[in-house]
Amino acid sequence: MVRHARHLQRELTPRKIQMIALGGAIGVGLFMGSASTIDWTGPSVLIDYAIAGLVMYLIMRALGEMLYIKPVTGSFADFATKYMHPVFGYLSAWSNIFEWVMVGMSEVVAMGVYCSFWWPNLPKWIPSLIAIVFLESINLVSVRSFGTLEYWFSFIKVFTIILMIIAGFGVILFGFGNGMHPTGISNLWTHGFFAGGVKGFFFAFAIVLASYQGIVEFMGTTAGEAKNPKRSIIKATQSTIYRILIFYIGSIFVIISIYPWNELKTIGSPFVEIFVKLGITVAAGIINFVVLTAAFSGCNSGIYNISRMAYALAKKHELPKSFAKLNRRGVPYIAVLAVAIGLLLGVVLSIVLPMVLNDGSKVFVMIYSSSVLPGMVPWFVILVSQLKFRKQESPAIIQKHPFKMPFSPTSNYFVFIMLGLTVIFMALNPDTQIPLLLGVVFLIIMTIIYYAKYNKQVTK
Repeated sequence: MVRHARHLQRELTPRKIQMIALGGAIGVGLFMGSASTIDWTGPSVLIDYAIAGLVMYLIMRALGEMLYIKPVTGSFADFATKYMHPVFGYLSAWSNIFEWVMVGMSEVVAMGVYCSFWWPNLPKWIPSLIAIVFLESINLVSVRSFGTLEYWFSFIKVFTIILMIIAGFGVILFGFGNGMHPTGISNLWTHGFFAGGVKGFFFAFAIVLASYQGIVEFMGTTAGEAKNPKRSIIKATQSTIYRILIFYIGSIFVIISIYPWNELKTIGSPFVEIFVKLGITVAAGIINFVVLTAAFSGCNSGIYNISRMAYALAKKHELPKSFAKLNRRGVPYIAVLAVAIGLLLGVVLSIVLPMVLNDGSKVFVMIYSSSVLPGMVPWFVILVSQLKFRKQESPAIIQKHPFKMPFSPTSNYFVFIMLGLTVIFMALNPDTQIPLLLGVVFLIIMTIIYYAKYNKQVTK
């Protein structure tokens, strides 16, 4: 009887969901990706982060409008199947898995690099492997253990960035650490605001969007395991976006105000240098610990998201039914263990890539940006599904809905345009052409698999 009664557990509280959604978007995309985005577009990267934040907010509201009526795990894939076509549900689910695998691989590679700060002679694959074993174990215990660990990972990142922003404003306004000579904000325009023009602006926009990946999907994935889904969905949406904008725009604003953007490559990590300016000599070790925590956090979230999406696919018979098996604590343990295979590929890359490429920053951009196009697929289907949702649902329900998508359908079309422009400029950027092609090939292969294997079954 107990075995048949097993189901996903609603053990994620609104407090945990808000902090996890907030911290989940603060990862290597900010700590490592910001170096490339600032180099491409200069101080105008602030506008990139603001527009990307607006795009994410609108997508979250579109998903929230539907989730408020039906909170289910794997929601955007279910909505795509219901309101569009099963192939879009299939593609969005697999795109989400692909996205998180690529992000997880980049995090695993980053962990080895970060640990070499303390143990320079230690092979980079060893800490990566230890991290995978540790995080897999935590995720196998229960969703509560995942939530608790991710809450504290997120707290460390958020707390550190707040300290950095406060310290930075101390330098800008009062000259702390600068001989009591305020630096002001003239560096924002002295060396050019739109340094890379339109091309550089949209080159950076792709990485900025990638750094925000996960906050929308995480809200949908956790809906099936939240204690109070409707309350959690509203609070997570309303509070997460403005906080992320503060942390991203706040931290980048501080960095490029204190240091000329075209000199950032020569000073090492700007996050470290701000603390060094204030005389905190252990700053390098502190920040390295925080970015290591950020990598752990991103990988931890990836294991959770991939396993829950694989669970949803197995329930729809699009993966072997073993992926839907739950342990006695309600965790899809086969799916969690399967994620380790993808992460182990990251360990292999940490060994192979240094032999192939010498530019570590390009390696990161290549792996990280490979998630952008597949990561957009769930966003597209959410926006289209929401438009169809409004047409198919009762007008009375829509009229009384307390959490509707603002300015729909105009807001939907605005997001479509921004995502379309991002894809176009990724094709023009030599650093993201191969990752974009990889995403296109993946989507074509998964479409062929769907029509070859599942279309007849769904039609019947």
